[in-house]
This record gives sequence, structure tokens and C-alpha cells, in this order.
Amino acid sequence: QVQLVESGGGLVQPGGSLRLSCVASGTFFSRNAMGWYRQAPGKERESVASITSGGSTTYADSVKGRFTISRDNAKNTVYLQIDILKPEDTAVYYCTRWYGGLDVGTPHYWGQGTQVTVSA
Repeated sequence: QVQLVESGGGLVQPGGSLRLSCVASGTFFSRNAMGWYRQAPGKERESVASITSGGSTTYADSVKGRFTISRDNAKNTVYLQIDILKPEDTAVYYCTRWYGGLDVGTPHYWGQGTQVTVSA
């Protein structure tokens, strides 16, 4: 079965940086679109970044210029580099995966999430 395991979350002060990692089980990783969603208390679940099998990336307006998604197909891993963290970035961040190579519609697989807390 497909399993997605996130890591790299933690407590950081505003202006700091974090790199989240997600390791995907199974094969054919390079053929699947991957992404990151987040859920903050009192807010809607939102997609923050995604990357297609071809390497095309999409970002939410709120994170453009600060977040960078990338993938290492040899390691079955997708990353989310988060820079210039703001308190409003505080959320549980979920790694996601689609069946196909395009990041359209609701992702089909979800990880357990990793907590990111930004506070002074």
C-alpha cells in the first residue's frame, strides 16, 4: 500500500526556515504528482504546493516566494523548503500524492502530517 511519511516539522521563530520531507513507499514515484497541504486551527484545509511528474510546480498565493517544493525521484522523496516563516504558517502539513502525473483534483493519498509551529 502507498504510505507517505512526513518529517521536519517543529517550533521555529518568525523569519526562520524549515525543510519538510516526505518519503513515499512503493514504486513508480516518478510518475505521480506530489504535493503539500496544510490545516491550521480555524482555517480551511488548503493546498500550498504541488509538483507534477514532469516537474511543473504550483503554489498558493499566500506562500509564493517563500515556499519551494522539489522532488528526488531516486529517493522517493518530496521536499518543502519553507523560508521567512510567519506565525500564520502554523499548521499541520500533510504530504499528498495523486494517482497520475497531474496535480488536479483532490489528492488520493495522504500522510499523517507534521506540525509546524511559528512563534516568538
